[in-house]
Amino acid sequence: MRHYPDRRMSSRCGAAIRGGKPAFGPAFEPASTEWKTSRSGDRLAGRIAGPTFAIVMCAMALLSACAAHESERGRLTVRMAIGGQAQLIYLAATLGQELGFYGDEGLAVTLQDFPGGQKSLEALLGGSTDVVCGFYDHTIVMATNHRELRAFVAMLRYPGLVAVAAKPEITRIEDLKGRIVGVSAAGSSTHFFLNYLLATHGMKPEDVSAASIGMSATAVGAMTHARVDAAIMTDPALEMVRRQLPGARILADTRTAEGTRAVFGVDIYPSVVLYSTAQWIGGHRDEAGRLARAITRTLEWMRTHSPEDIRKAMPAAFRTENAPADLEGLESLQAMLSEDGRMTPESAEAVRKVLAVSLESVRAARIDLSKTYTNDFVNR
Repeated sequence: MRHYPDRRMSSRCGAAIRGGKPAFGPAFEPASTEWKTSRSGDRLAGRIAGPTFAIVMCAMALLSACAAHESERGRLTVRMAIGGQAQLIYLAATLGQELGFYGDEGLAVTLQDFPGGQKSLEALLGGSTDVVCGFYDHTIVMATNHRELRAFVAMLRYPGLVAVAAKPEITRIEDLKGRIVGVSAAGSSTHFFLNYLLATHGMKPEDVSAASIGMSATAVGAMTHARVDAAIMTDPALEMVRRQLPGARILADTRTAEGTRAVFGVDIYPSVVLYSTAQWIGGHRDEAGRLARAITRTLEWMRTHSPEDIRKAMPAAFRTENAPADLEGLESLQAMLSEDGRMTPESAEAVRKVLAVSLESVRAARIDLSKTYTNDFVNR
């Protein structure tokens, strides 16, 4: 699988450290330092030059001070991983911070940005994060490996994923055969979606060459610079591509009820959720409940405010320079928001059936879907 390194989008603190540069455009910069700890954990294995070392150490001291300050205030700390934080489908997780709803629940939430859902999942399994804001389908896929993950609040009722072609001669899914198609990362929900589209149109995953392009600036660049022939995208990156490539053609669109029904054959298809390990949820029920309340409150705020209000509440680094494109994407997002944060047996089964089309591991497994989600915290 091809890989184009993703430039990680800044969180609220990250934007401040980098001077609040916009998430898209020439000012966007990749993270340049890769951290590795020694086995003893008491020193950095890599060497960092003088000025850079000083900057890094100052940043670490600042973050440590912030963490200590939160601890002194008696808040419960939670680390939340997001696979592409600047994407609108994950916006509720960020707005919970910006609107102060996490703090109202007595939580100190650290938002960790990753280039795709698979990387967020790896962070969860590796113990470097507590909760993932990502796609529900990962809980089902991991159940085939006897890893119990559980969604505890649903955020979207439509996936919001779009298959878009950069070249005019690609007018249908079948035309992707032999082409390079971008996904956020290997094993991500965008990759699952691509494989499902191929399977339902008489093709196999190996009929295309999947390339990891991230979800934000790198995805836009891959499309506009012809590094890929098509891609699975979300807003606002999708709208930026469409404005820069007027000939771009949408092949499948799950941002609406009609589009979701056309692709999956169902009216509601749960996508973005908060999920964690069953072990973490069992040992941190208080934190999980507070998170669920903060997120459902955020979703209600987003449903009852205008796209203009939502854009103003977004971190400046997450807004593009094209306000009309932002507003169009936010209007689409509002229709996708979950109304109550709950999962149903029927919606969970719909996701399992879709995954089974392209994943042999899901087809062959006996999965107890009731263990992949809980409504305990949204029913309070």
